[in-house]
Amino acid sequence: MNKLISVNCTPFRNVKLVVFDVDGTLYDQSKLRKKMLKSLIGYYFLRPWKIKDLLIIHQFRLERETKAGFEAPNLNDKQYEWCADKLKLPIERVRSVIDKWIFNFPNKYLEACVYPGVKETFDSLNKQNIKKAIYSDYDANEKLVSMNLDADLIVSSTDLNINAMKPIPKAINYILDEFKIADKSTVLFIGDRDELDGACARNAGIPYLIINKNEAKNNFYKILSKKILNES
Repeated sequence: MNKLISVNCTPFRNVKLVVFDVDGTLYDQSKLRKKMLKSLIGYYFLRPWKIKDLLIIHQFRLERETKAGFEAPNLNDKQYEWCADKLKLPIERVRSVIDKWIFNFPNKYLEACVYPGVKETFDSLNKQNIKKAIYSDYDANEKLVSMNLDADLIVSSTDLNINAMKPIPKAINYILDEFKIADKSTVLFIGDRDELDGACARNAGIPYLIINKNEAKNNFYKILSKKILNES
């Protein structure tokens, strides 16, 4: 399957479904991290006895990064276990810190970090009756609500019916089954990391597009929205 490296060469006449990654694809991660760093510094400056929480956050992210292509039952629980085992901490403490600082607190900043044109792109897909799916390694339901975006289907690697991380294509295959799509050429996967999103799309045999983050901050989605309306 050919890689689609530029929005300018992406055809939409036959596209029936667009699958989006979330982190770094729909919003500016660097912008979010700056906001989160400020919040973390402010919080732990006043609570130095809790400073080990920062190590928990770091180790959790590190364990997730090193587990690309991991597949096992109860993956949602295992992501906490990896961190707890490495740091020799109770899993309840790890879960409490991670749920607060990774899965909940950042959400209030997400809408301000959404790339320009993303909402217009989603609206354009709706107008052309092209389905939208979300596939993220992390749970993304609350993120979509916080970004004020809608999707026809939201899937995470840690869902009980998936339990497999990118680049394993299990979630993509599940999405195709849910939409009853047999012709893979009618699907487009948009992500920001070739080693995960691109590899996942290649493994699933579907076309994909890896966004340029600098372009995403400016005109990527604006161009994409116009192309959807003009070529569908």
